[in-house]
Amino acid sequence: MPSDLFTIVPMDRDADVLVVGAGAAGIIAAWRAASIGARTILVEKTNRLGTKILISGGGKCNITHDGPLEDVLRAFRPNEARFIRPACYRFTNRQIVEMLTDRGLEVYTREDGRIFPVHQTAKDVVAILRSYLHDIGVDIRFDTAVNGLIVRNGKVDGIHTSMGDLRAPTVIVATGGSSYPNSGTTGDGWVWARSVGHTITKVRAALAPIYMENADPERSGVALRDVLLKARAGTKEIARWRGDLLFTHRGISGPTALGISRIVTEHLESGAVSLEVDLAPDRSFEGLSEVVKAWCADNPKKQVASLVEQFVPKSLVKEVIEATQEKLDQTVPNFGQRGKNRLVEVLKGWPLGMVRTVPLEKGECVAGGISLDEVDPKSMKSKRIEGLFLCGEVLDVAGPVGGYNLQSAFATGFVAGDSAAHEVLI
Repeated sequence: MPSDLFTIVPMDRDADVLVVGAGAAGIIAAWRAASIGARTILVEKTNRLGTKILISGGGKCNITHDGPLEDVLRAFRPNEARFIRPACYRFTNRQIVEMLTDRGLEVYTREDGRIFPVHQTAKDVVAILRSYLHDIGVDIRFDTAVNGLIVRNGKVDGIHTSMGDLRAPTVIVATGGSSYPNSGTTGDGWVWARSVGHTITKVRAALAPIYMENADPERSGVALRDVLLKARAGTKEIARWRGDLLFTHRGISGPTALGISRIVTEHLESGAVSLEVDLAPDRSFEGLSEVVKAWCADNPKKQVASLVEQFVPKSLVKEVIEATQEKLDQTVPNFGQRGKNRLVEVLKGWPLGMVRTVPLEKGECVAGGISLDEVDPKSMKSKRIEGLFLCGEVLDVAGPVGGYNLQSAFATGFVAGDSAAHEVLI
């Protein structure tokens, strides 16, 4: 229930707090503001809550990342970690999980620290978050597009919407970035922020699939499990990520591709980038050489293809063997030391080819956004406009795959809602 700080909204305003964008950050911001006692309106241009939550984790919803907060923060780039640290300590990964489990969600933690619902899906997560908004009395306005901020004398005074102007002394912009534009994240918040004096750092793809030159559509749907994907600019390794890899019609996706996509995007601006995959990441070159040697000794009558099948799906065996410059029907008796050495080299670094592009609009999030130097990390308050608060993906923060970005959105949304409500009510 709202606290004793609740006040009657003056006749010349529609609410104490206006929240624009009903994604992860906006939902938590609206809930927190209303729970303190602020009359809160949540404005969303689509017809539903949490559209990007619904597609996170392949629809399963990677809620957050488990572990000590300092470990979670280390996954971000240093300047981003410094910025979100105060927010993450005020609204922790444990707290968002408790909010959901208190209302019946069962969760489990994978070995890699990613937290997911046990039986339910992202739809159930969104339904629980909606129940919090409903119970605390947040006024949700769906199908309401915001066209800009109302600012007078350096202070926010409301928003222009497709349904008419809404007035409030505080506005929280939680509109997200520009990935998955069909979900409603089309970069609107950056336009408004720039119009009132904020700097927008260059926006790039992050957590996105990677499109390859000469991609083979016949590979589409084939997966490699627990491999190490590496990116190179020339001969220099620039990124690596271990996990699963999925081939698509245009290239690759899956956790490994998403994990290196931001760095690949940055390097593509200055030159070519190639990819390779270590199919035996737990073995050194020497250790793998011994495995190949022992297998050949134990299977003198078999084809080498049978050995390669232990590392890749059968549909990829031909391509791996071709990369060794050996024949597909090569048998062990004719497989000399040179062939064994070459096979080890390919298994430890199978070339996937050159990167064509990383599509910004297909990413789970983007890198870039409102400059962190222009936002107070302890309150999420704009340093440019009084009464304006900024949170979530609209900021220049982008963590890796693994629930990190939802945690950042939940935490910065909480602080923005808390700060905006206290500014009005105290």
